Amino acid sequence: MKLAFSSPADTLEPSFSAPVSRRAALVGLGALMLGGCSRTIDIGLPGSQPKVAAMTPPAPPQPAPPPVSEEIKTASVGPNPGGYGNLGKPELMYAAATDNGFRLPAIPPDQLKPIHLRRLVVDPTGEAPGTIVVHLQKRHLYLVQENGDAIRYGVSIGKEGFVWSGRAVVDHTRKWPTWTPPSEMVARKPALKKYAGGQPGGLDNPLGARALYIYKDGVDTLFRIHGTPEWRSIGKAASSGCVRMINQDVIDLYDRVKGKGKTPIVVVA
Repeated sequence: MKLAFSSPADTLEPSFSAPVSRRAALVGLGALMLGGCSRTIDIGLPGSQPKVAAMTPPAPPQPAPPPVSEEIKTASVGPNPGGYGNLGKPELMYAAATDNGFRLPAIPPDQLKPIHLRRLVVDPTGEAPGTIVVHLQKRHLYLVQENGDAIRYGVSIGKEGFVWSGRAVVDHTRKWPTWTPPSEMVARKPALKKYAGGQPGGLDNPLGARALYIYKDGVDTLFRIHGTPEWRSIGKAASSGCVRMINQDVIDLYDRVKGKGKTPIVVVA
């Protein structure tokens, strides 16, 4: 979140087959002195008159090109009237599905902002293909692709005071993970003590259908990218620091992530 060079000038080799007069030498010298100038000069030869070259008026400034809208155009596919890149229609992407024995309910895409639906866009990050980039302010997660593209997902982020940013890696991933609330969360919400030993994966599990675990320098940051049953929170600051995704989206991301344990992730505040 991509130059042509002109060929070198031909080398001019002087010829010494005939004597050169003083007048010719001076004329030649004058020509060389004019090479980088915009006007002529009087070199003092008999009968010569100073000349001023016609000045070409500067071209009027050209208007700046319109910004590329990632809402209508991508790098590897042209504008699509439906506005959904080549990833499919929302009603199909967010349809009900059975996954590992759990029946995921359909998500009504018309109840989400279009900018929070999964789609292919021009990569705005400049990161290497395969990198996950989370833009906290825009509430977007990007998975950088080849050819200048990125797959963009809508996300929910942490509430104020519960956000993390920087560079790290996705150390490992889990399907329908067990959720164990950290001790700090249990201290804030004593009702969570019943899950001190872990809440098994399921439709009401806060981690949803998949979880990607973020580590920095080999140490668990305690932040995750994960699904959520609370799909209405997408686009908002509602979590306790983790990055929430619609379950159908986090399954799609999970299936696309390569090199688990080495996948770089950048979280931009």
